[in-house]
Amino acid sequence: MIRSMTGFGRSETITTDYKLIVEMKAVNHRYGEYSIKLPRKLNFFETGIRALLKEYIDRGKVDVYITYEDYRETNACVKYNPEIAREYMNHMRQLEQDFHIRDDISVTRLAQFPDVFTREEQSIDEDQLWSILEAGIRQAAEQFVEARRREGENLKQNLMEKLAGMLELLDYIEQEAPGLIQDYRDKLEAKVKELLESTAIDENRIAAEVVIYADKICVDEETVRLRSHINSTREILEKGGSVGRKLDFIAQEMNREANTILSKANSLDISNKAIDLKTEIEKVREQIQNIE
Repeated sequence: MIRSMTGFGRSETITTDYKLIVEMKAVNHRYGEYSIKLPRKLNFFETGIRALLKEYIDRGKVDVYITYEDYRETNACVKYNPEIAREYMNHMRQLEQDFHIRDDISVTRLAQFPDVFTREEQSIDEDQLWSILEAGIRQAAEQFVEARRREGENLKQNLMEKLAGMLELLDYIEQEAPGLIQDYRDKLEAKVKELLESTAIDENRIAAEVVIYADKICVDEETVRLRSHINSTREILEKGGSVGRKLDFIAQEMNREANTILSKANSLDISNKAIDLKTEIEKVREQIQNIE
C-alpha cells in the first residue's frame, strides 16, 4: 500500500490520575527526521520514543508534541532543610552581635529564605509511565499512518491516471514517427528532381541521405525505454511499500528520455506531444515527492 508523507495523528487519554495528549504531524522530507517536544520529566524517554516512531514511519519530517499532567496529590512533596535554616540563623545572630540590632526573625520570615523549604517531585515508576506513554504514542501513530494511507491511495489513483495519459502520448509518437521518414524521402526526391530536371536520380544517394536523416530523428529506443519506465512505475505503485525514493529515480529517467524525444522531434505534432509528455512527467514527479 502506498503512503503519503503528510499526515496527522492525535491521541488523548484522561484518567483520575493523569492526562496524556500526543499529537504528530509530518511534511515531505528526503529522509526520516523526528522533532520531539515533551515535558522535562519525560526527557529520558526520548530514545525509546524515537525507536517507537521508526516502527511506523520511514520518511518525512515528523513533529511530535507530548503533554503530560499527573493529578496524583502524592506526586510532589515539600522538604525542610534544617542545615540551611541553621546557617541562616547563625548568620542572623552574628549580625545582631556585630551591629547591636534586635533580631526580629520569625519562623514565617525564615521559611521564606531560599532553599529552607524545597519542592521535590516524588520518584515515579518508570515502567508504569512508559507503558502509559507508549500506549498513547501508538494510538496517535496508528491514526497518523491511517491518514497517510488514505492520502496515499488518492495519490496512487492520480498517478495511475497520469501514467495512462503518458502511454497514450507515446502511442501517438510511435505511430507518427515512421511517417516522418517517408515524408522526408518524398520531399527530398521532389527537390532533387526539380534541381536536376531530366537528369537521372541516384537512388543510392537518396537512400543514404534518408538513412542519415532517419538516424537523427529515430526515437524508437527512447520510446521503448520510456514505456518500460512507465510500466515499472505502475507495477511499483501496485506493489506498494516505502517506494518514494525508487519512484523519484525512475521519474528522473523518464524526464531524460522525454528530453531526448523532444530534441529529435522534427515535426510540430510530435514536438507538442513530447512537451505534453514532459509536463506530465513533471506532475508525476511532484506527486512522487509526497510518497513515503
